[in-house]
Amino acid sequence: MTAVRGFPAFPPQRAGARFATTWWGQAWIKALEDTSLDQTLLRKGRAYAKTGQVGPITVSPGRLAAITEHEYDTVVRVEQLTDAAWERFLDQVAAKAGHIAALLDRDVPHDLVEAAEDAAVPLLPTVGDLEPECSCPDWGHPCKHAAALCYQASWLLDGDPFVLLLLRGRGERELIDALQNRDLPPTRSDAPPDAPAGGVPAAQAFALGEPPLPDPPPAETAFTPLALDPAPGVDVAALAVLAASAAGRAREILLRGRLEPLSEYQDRVRLAADHDLDLGLEPAVQAWRYGGAAGLDVLDTAWTPPRQDLARAQALLESGWDGEPPPHLETWRNRWTLGARQVRYGRDGRWYPFTEHDGHWWPSGPPERDPSTLLP
Repeated sequence: MTAVRGFPAFPPQRAGARFATTWWGQAWIKALEDTSLDQTLLRKGRAYAKTGQVGPITVSPGRLAAITEHEYDTVVRVEQLTDAAWERFLDQVAAKAGHIAALLDRDVPHDLVEAAEDAAVPLLPTVGDLEPECSCPDWGHPCKHAAALCYQASWLLDGDPFVLLLLRGRGERELIDALQNRDLPPTRSDAPPDAPAGGVPAAQAFALGEPPLPDPPPAETAFTPLALDPAPGVDVAALAVLAASAAGRAREILLRGRLEPLSEYQDRVRLAADHDLDLGLEPAVQAWRYGGAAGLDVLDTAWTPPRQDLARAQALLESGWDGEPPPHLETWRNRWTLGARQVRYGRDGRWYPFTEHDGHWWPSGPPERDPSTLLP
């Protein structure tokens, strides 16, 4: 089973907050900074990391991911160890009981990393080992969003080195299970003579701290619809929809670390959109499918955006007409209209397209940050 771990977003940090206080966290930062081709983007990345511009972080084998500012998809990839390399690493861990105790105590012994490197097992990344990807338009390597994600990852590594091992391919539970199949030396030289070979008394094991919790279930697990038999007074179809909805929301929590609260109306529209329910909410369902809660708000609510946002949008509109004067628009609050087409500015900073049909405005496509791309 593929391990996936989710971490909530870091809040804005106090001035002077440091990255990476452990030696292995500092090695991670060094790999990032040695790889970077632009010190300015690194500086911006540090600022983004400290000011809360990175959303909840998901860690899975070979992949570090988060949604960053403006909903950019930001990923940093790390090469996974081969099965043969893992076997060599486990041999090094099992060769000394202190290694196991240290890892369970969230510490990484220098001699374990050195022994692993001698066995051709690169645990800590070096220059070129971190491969950033981001949906933002920046060509930096890494861009400021990927740099911010890496800087915040150093905090995760400080607190739990098993995050690094998961990035290299295996989760904590998987490693512990594999180690249990090896002959382990006693953790102390004064172990009782009647102690079982390769083991320690339970009291001594628990003295290291509470046993680790299992990894959360994989986000990629497919939902299996309920198979329910009809029964008097039970709406089987409704139960199946609610179960599928709960599974989807649980997956969202796993990936993002939290759920945005929804009103009763928003949740009804979400259910209709996600499960093709005919509840007489067609425009709202369409708006939800294009933009979620933000798209629904744009459909239902007119509001007055800040002047600087409208000025920036006007400049984008003028630049999008290749030097020609843009067409005259009817403007009212957050709504700009050109004939039978309209764009509406959302509170999420994006413009949503609408088309007029029979005197009503209908959502007609996904949002964009540049309004000139939505008007003919």
